[in-house]
Amino acid sequence: MKLLALISGGIDSPVAAYLMNRVGAEMILLHMDNRPFADDVSIEKVKALAERLREVTGSPFPLYSAPHGISQERISNTCDQNYQCVLCKRTMLRSAQEVAFRLDCGGIVMGDSLGQVASQTLRNLRYVSHGLEVPVVRPLIGYDKIEIEAVAKEIGTYDISIIRSVGCSILPPRPITEADLGKMKRFDESSGLESLATDAADKTIRLS
Repeated sequence: MKLLALISGGIDSPVAAYLMNRVGAEMILLHMDNRPFADDVSIEKVKALAERLREVTGSPFPLYSAPHGISQERISNTCDQNYQCVLCKRTMLRSAQEVAFRLDCGGIVMGDSLGQVASQTLRNLRYVSHGLEVPVVRPLIGYDKIEIEAVAKEIGTYDISIIRSVGCSILPPRPITEADLGKMKRFDESSGLESLATDAADKTIRLS
């Protein structure tokens, strides 16, 4: 079983990748590069997290990166402001799906925890995955933040994840918690988000 894990510089996603590796999955990591809405520190954190996962598991954890800043900018300029986060995640998942196809991965792993942030309500989780052809595995879905942090500390990723960095500077002031699927589809079409996702997959590079 080979899976593609979306990894940010945060606490949750490396824990999710670790847990799936622990149950036997061969893991490949994909970072969606948010620059210019993120800083260079965020890239260095992801590299350090990948290295720590290799050390603690003995598994290779190859790390790839795909550009995501242009998609963020397009969403910001053409869609309702409060839909920024759900459309961001929807576009990331589309890019990840294309990369997963190319790397022969059977699914995508994410660090979502139910209700932790606006994009992780049950409805939003359903809609960001709508139309995907591969399963999205969410091993942390029933964990709370304290439980996730405990695992991160145990495996040595926590101290890396909390290094101060700018991961996303384009967050809306009031992200929607109950998105409308019809509206999301209209934004998809009017903004050309599907082609942007494919373009990001085309420009994916291996970091380590």
